[in-house]
Amino acid sequence: MTWLWAIIVGLVLGLIAKAIIPGKQQIPLWLTVIFGMLGSVLGNWVATGIGVNDTKGIDWIRHLLQLAGAIVVVAVGDRIWASMRGRKKHAA
Repeated sequence: MTWLWAIIVGLVLGLIAKAIIPGKQQIPLWLTVIFGMLGSVLGNWVATGIGVNDTKGIDWIRHLLQLAGAIVVVAVGDRIWASMRGRKKHAA
């Protein structure tokens, strides 16, 4: 069940990140999910580092850090994806 939640959270965070980032992103849905999952892990790592990963009630700061991580990973990943796809088109 843990993997299912990770995929769901990755999908939601990845889609929100794509909606926040200006412009159209070139990454496919499956990569959006993976980048959202990686962003969630990055946000959890930062939250643990600053000591806000487990608070009373809803962990709003941790969730915001997860979203910020997803935004960063999706933005960087999209640029890498677009440059890789561009190289393949030029090589053909």
